[in-house]
Amino acid sequence: MFAHDSNARRWLIRFGRISLLLFMVFSTFAFLTAGMSTEQLKNADTSQAAALTTVGNDVAAPAVDVRNASATRHNAIDSLVPDYDRELWNDIIREDWQNQLQSLAISPAPDADWLTVCRRLSLSMVGSGLSLEEIRELQAIAEEQRIERHRQNLLNDSRFHDYWGERYTRFLVGADDGPFLVYRRRRFRTWLSDRIAENLRYDELARRLITAEGLFTDRPEVNFYTVTFDSGNGSPDPVRMAARVSRAFLGVRIDCLQCHNDFLGNVSMGDPVWMADIETASPAGEFREGQQQDFHQLAAFFTAADTEGLQGLRDKPAKYEYQYLHADEEQDVQPNVPFRADLLPEKEYDKDARRRLAKWMTHPENTQFARAAVTRVWTLLFGQPPGDSEGVDDLPLDQKPSPIIISLSRAFIESGYDLRELIRLITDSPAFRVDSRADFEITALHERAMAAFPVVRLRAEQVAGTLTQAARVKTVDRDSSFILQLQRFGETNDFLKRYGDLGEDEFKNETVTITQRLVMLNGKLTRDVADYNPVLNTSAHVGMFATDNRKVVESLYLANLNRFPTSAEVDHFVKRIVDGKREHAIEDLVWVLVNSSEFAWNH
Repeated sequence: MFAHDSNARRWLIRFGRISLLLFMVFSTFAFLTAGMSTEQLKNADTSQAAALTTVGNDVAAPAVDVRNASATRHNAIDSLVPDYDRELWNDIIREDWQNQLQSLAISPAPDADWLTVCRRLSLSMVGSGLSLEEIRELQAIAEEQRIERHRQNLLNDSRFHDYWGERYTRFLVGADDGPFLVYRRRRFRTWLSDRIAENLRYDELARRLITAEGLFTDRPEVNFYTVTFDSGNGSPDPVRMAARVSRAFLGVRIDCLQCHNDFLGNVSMGDPVWMADIETASPAGEFREGQQQDFHQLAAFFTAADTEGLQGLRDKPAKYEYQYLHADEEQDVQPNVPFRADLLPEKEYDKDARRRLAKWMTHPENTQFARAAVTRVWTLLFGQPPGDSEGVDDLPLDQKPSPIIISLSRAFIESGYDLRELIRLITDSPAFRVDSRADFEITALHERAMAAFPVVRLRAEQVAGTLTQAARVKTVDRDSSFILQLQRFGETNDFLKRYGDLGEDEFKNETVTITQRLVMLNGKLTRDVADYNPVLNTSAHVGMFATDNRKVVESLYLANLNRFPTSAEVDHFVKRIVDGKREHAIEDLVWVLVNSSEFAWNH
């Protein structure tokens, strides 16, 4: 009996070991074979490539995308209005750009090559450079189609939805976790990602946020309010909401008006002539200094949002009292807007304050709303605000935007507030397509005038994303293996902690720190990219499968810098590979590339 039990135990142990071994073998196989999305395979198929249709200047994806379940979970249909004419607006924007350069008597840089433009698109839309897989697939089609094809692929990619979902989450609710009991940042970010995936009109997105109701767990948009909850009374903070909304949706910084009138000339209020033809009691375009009332009348709208037990956030009559500076007692403050009051709807019932604010803010004649949205998207695509803007959320009313920004704002309104169409217009513009180099000196004036593409440092998450992608031949996305995604998540978070993430101030220009240089020189993520690992790394795959050493150098330049090497660079590194130990020479080449200035800058 005991012998029988012993044999059974040994059999179970042996069976367990064999099962574990088989699991590890299959997991390794899945890890090595996962990553090539069927959309990418499909695009590489020439028979399918012929089936692609052209819409305007864009090569559209097939009508049915059987691959990308995450991209088709919401049928992303462009919300263009019938009268919208993309080609007309492209011509207007190009003419604005040319007129601006002529008025300044400066010449533009030449057009950038297709790989440089595609790298800009990838960095700005998914937070990483191109994969070697993507580059090879683009090389298989005509050169004049490559930029449009790559852009359309990115617009339909779940990486774009998630990456921009995080970027928009930062300026809408910040980067902190907020009050734990009533706020779920991750749910809010996922909700935003889903709205971007379905290409929800931007004005509708703003209205949903301003008028959000319900429980923060059931209605993720309610977290836009609960992030400001005051632990004392369990209600949204109207002061914080006013400051956040004015910056995020209007690009106007009125925070300082909370405590005193603007006596320094920093905040001007009025009805700008550049916005529209205005018929108001005061002369159109006449500005005045900002008043405390401007801020607190805006804050009064948000007192209409209150919690009602298990029902969550609900509308109530707005009631706000505040004691102004030099006043003896609190005063009743009625909701009002700081400019274009003629667009504010009349009060229809007691609980309609937030609805009125949302309608005023997204009114087609409130061009400041569109201007703020255009500036935000421009900043995401270029890595810095337009040349005439001090900051992404600092767009004074008395500072007339450049003709290009005004045209983009009006095109955005006419397109039905279509974010994807706005991305197309900006990335089709000559300002996005010009090179950052020329055979003449590029000055700060050239960059401000959009005559040359600005050379901008990559943000922390872009550096991490580009490092992670450079280490893989295939595109790293949601269809990559679970093990790879888990590894990427851990490595990225560790890198961001060490490298430094600016959070909500991610577009603030800062100099490179010693810590950042050390992380790039000796950090774990850099080592993982450079190490000659036959299972994981591009460097080893290229070393094993490239036909000759010149192809090794070319492939590693494409994977890391997204460009072809010059003849001098090829000769230099081929000699080092031939003269030294091959594996170590390839590791050294990758290490040199990821630590070059070119790797860490958008250009």
